[in-house]
Amino acid sequence: MQNNQRNFIIISKHKRLTRLWQFFFTGWGLVMVAVLVAASFFTKQILWTPISAINMRDVVTNQFKMTNASFVGIDKDGNPFKIQAVSGRKEYNKPDIIFLEKPSGTIARTAQGKKITDKVSAARGQFNLKNKELNLNGNVRVDSSNGDKILTDEMVIQL
Repeated sequence: MQNNQRNFIIISKHKRLTRLWQFFFTGWGLVMVAVLVAASFFTKQILWTPISAINMRDVVTNQFKMTNASFVGIDKDGNPFKIQAVSGRKEYNKPDIIFLEKPSGTIARTAQGKKITDKVSAARGQFNLKNKELNLNGNVRVDSSNGDKILTDEMVIQL
């Protein structure tokens, strides 16, 4: 019988020690989490998380990215246009502008009662959705169905 009592005493002491260690570590764990959260509010940076490795400027500038972008519509005179690009992206602080890489397309227009189709291409471009304005930059080339050809560095087309 004494063995059973002795075992009971050792087990009960062990449980008390376990509870003490659990309380100690749980308390320090909560304190550590509170310190890390409070430090992020005071410094306005979250340096203790893996998120700090992300380049937020790149995320913001390339927030909306499209590959093989294509835009089809009708201009203010009722003529159709189609613009394609290898890639297009929208920036967070400029929601009305789509930045295009290697844009090309066809634009129909009427001049002196004749319908003319222009094939347009460039290295870069910006398409303003609000103003329906296409800004082309870098090796801009326009080939018209009436035989006209334009080569320039920059061109603005009102659609």
